[in-house]
Amino acid sequence: MSDIQTVKLSNGKTAQAHTYLFYNNKFVPGNGPLIETINPTTEEVICKVHSADAKDVDAAVDAAHNAFHSEWKKVAAAQRGRYLNKLADLMERDIDELATLEALDNGKSFVVARDVDITDSIACFRYFAGWADKITGQTMETTYDKMCYTRLEPIGVVGAITPWNYSVMMPVWKLAPALAAGNTIVLKTSEVTPLAMLKLCELVVEAGFPAGVVNVITGYGQITGAALTGHPKVHKMAFTGSTQSGRLIMDSSAKSNLKKVQLELGGKSAQIVCADADLKNAAFWACGGIFNNHGQSCNAGSRILVHESVHDEFVKLFIEEAKKIKVGDPFDPEVTQGPQINVAQFNKILEYIDIGTKEGAKVAFGGKRIGSKGYFIEPTVFINCHNQMRVMREEIFGPVVCIGTFKTVDEAIEIANDSDYGLAGGVYTSNIDTGIIVSNALEAGTIWVNSYDIFDQSTPFGGYKQSGFGKELGLDSLREYSHIKSVKIQLVSRL
Repeated sequence: MSDIQTVKLSNGKTAQAHTYLFYNNKFVPGNGPLIETINPTTEEVICKVHSADAKDVDAAVDAAHNAFHSEWKKVAAAQRGRYLNKLADLMERDIDELATLEALDNGKSFVVARDVDITDSIACFRYFAGWADKITGQTMETTYDKMCYTRLEPIGVVGAITPWNYSVMMPVWKLAPALAAGNTIVLKTSEVTPLAMLKLCELVVEAGFPAGVVNVITGYGQITGAALTGHPKVHKMAFTGSTQSGRLIMDSSAKSNLKKVQLELGGKSAQIVCADADLKNAAFWACGGIFNNHGQSCNAGSRILVHESVHDEFVKLFIEEAKKIKVGDPFDPEVTQGPQINVAQFNKILEYIDIGTKEGAKVAFGGKRIGSKGYFIEPTVFINCHNQMRVMREEIFGPVVCIGTFKTVDEAIEIANDSDYGLAGGVYTSNIDTGIIVSNALEAGTIWVNSYDIFDQSTPFGGYKQSGFGKELGLDSLREYSHIKSVKIQLVSRL
């Protein structure tokens, strides 16, 4: 089996895909089991990729460890920025190829993959490239005969594990700040969607990164992930995924070398539509807030709480927006929702639709499979929902929204906060005081007012409660990948 495979797209065209592991700037066969990647549009095998066992993880970590100590920690900060900018340039050049592999592997619209995911990833590299030579500590006044200052120093080898729903963007959210701060990294992609990231590795070499600075492997969590999180030479783990897996990573990290941990986990985010909201605007943003990325987003606004006086009008407008979503082949330029990621997720979503119906929620729109081939599900709108239903409390991770009502803003806040999760939230109102009061009261890491699911590289993102801890993006994320060292100097001269 050779590294590069010719793979078939659902539109009849072909693309080239790497199938080996990547470390020390080389594509290397893995010792773990071969893993079939499945096209969720056709249910056919795209190709088989190599996976990493514990021996492969050791080799990748050793490459990162050696690169950090022998070369990367000595590279000038401005040069680190130039590497990141060069990588962004190459991604711009090859944006169609990257988007093609992501649409093939993940099932999301090619247009969305190109214009949102890859474009955002390019901007993320550029943002952190600009920060690379501006990472500074402080000087502190203590007593007249002492000098005190702090330094932000790289942690060393970072381990990262990323999910299948944003198979380039989530890795880049970790790669960019980790590298800008001076670390090396071993990143495990999801075994479900590795192809676009392996293409990115090819660009890492072309950009001139020293061997061992960026290493990308794939494999199953219980084999590859466990070996990475428990590795004694890894001193920081960054993870995006389920809360259940986050607990395992914390446990493994604690039992190995007490490595620093950053977790971005599940969510069941609430969107609150007040009586004075612009309902057309609220329907537009709230619809995108749940149905973007086929509902497969940790911050999806999957609970919508509507003031009882405007409920019927809002639901009407919301369903009008949902009807505009075109579900189909990701390579159709008019499609905005492709298939769900795989058969397991597909079945889970349909099961939750059945659970919601049995709990007394009413399907006001959608609720069915589309076609007989591919993992396509209609955008689904439940009404008559209350917060004790499973569909209102558990993360479905699909195109299913649950709409309930409230009488007062205080009641809406109470319902929204009655959740194990706290990743995001939204509020729609024409009163800025209400917007600020609700935003301050919601127990979540990101709140949107009169919009939803808008990201910027400068704005930190992370959760409360069982949605995890630590921040992606912005200046705060650089601190996640840094040690803060205090230096105190006793001055010889005593006046």
